[in-house]
Order: sequence, then structure tokens, then C-alpha cells
Amino acid sequence: MNPFKSTLVALTAAAALSTSLAGCISFGPDAPEQLLTLTPTATVPSGYSSEGQVANALSVEVPTVAQRLNVPRIPVTTSDSTLAYLVDAVWVEKPAELFRTVLSETIRAKGNRLVVADEDLEFAANTRLSGTLVAMEYDAVTSSAVVRYDAVLEMAGGRVLTQRFEERVPGVLPEATAVGAALNQATNAVADRVAEWVG
Repeated sequence: MNPFKSTLVALTAAAALSTSLAGCISFGPDAPEQLLTLTPTATVPSGYSSEGQVANALSVEVPTVAQRLNVPRIPVTTSDSTLAYLVDAVWVEKPAELFRTVLSETIRAKGNRLVVADEDLEFAANTRLSGTLVAMEYDAVTSSAVVRYDAVLEMAGGRVLTQRFEERVPGVLPEATAVGAALNQATNAVADRVAEWVG
């Protein structure tokens, strides 16, 4: 067979196969133009180190969340009984994971505790910070970004402390970048107060 004709047949077959597969395979929706994240404003300097007994360390656990926060989206409350998700607003991770990262880093930077995040060490720590991330959302009624965290501090000897922390940033436009920045601000404000609370 003519080499040119052989190549043409191969290319035609490949194109036909590609066309037939296109109708069978879905690679999901188009990727968003940008992903949102949370960044701690209080961080430990490069080269920072700490040491201590793991039993005296503080374990900062990923908070539990309601189903509406168990996705990498930003809920929008439009009334007492309805909600939607903000268009084009997609977190790089689920909100609970991002919140824990900011909280851990803030406590490490501002507190006096040895903070552990390694799963093997978390179970050995006598003091644990857990809780529920109740809200990390946009309130369309008041044009506010809202972060609400119900903290639970479990200490050695069975003593338990609880406290609710909330921060609202008003006057926020319902746009992904604006709401993401406002939620970052609110999260850091909550983390600052939690760090002061746990000591």
C-alpha cells in the first residue's frame, strides 16, 4: 500500500474513533477560572520550631459541618428557608479543611501551645480543639460574609469548654472574589479570638 494512503487511512480511523468516544466520555464541567482559598494573616516565621511533650500538646481537629458546607462552594442564604450557591465561587478544598489550616497556624503563631496536626500525634494530645463550622457563607439579605464556629475545648481530666465565635463583614458585593476575600477576613478574625481563648 502507498505509504501516503496508509497514513491517511490511519488518521481517518483515529479521527473517527475520537469522534465516537467524545459522545461517550465526559471529563466533567469546565474548570473554573480561579479557585478560592483561605490564608492565615498570622504565621510563624521561617525556621520556627517548638518542642514539648505530645501529651501536653494541642490537637486542632477538622470541624464538623452541615451538608451545605460539605462541598467546595459558598452557600448564599437568601431567606430563612432558602439558599443557593454563589456563581463562580469554588474553594480549592472543602471549607472545613481550609478553616482548620487557618486556625492551626493562628494558634501556633499567637498562642503558647505546641500545636500538632499529624494524625498519629493528634490522638496522643490531652487537649483537643474540635467543634462545628456552622457557617461560612454569604448572607444576601444583609450583603455580609459570615463565619460562625462553635468551638469545643477538651482538656485533661475531662473538663470541657464550649464557646461560639462569629464574625460578619458587611457591605460585600455578591461576587466570587469579593466574597472570598471577606470570608478570609472573617475567618482570620474568628481564628484570632479562638487563639486568645485557648491560650
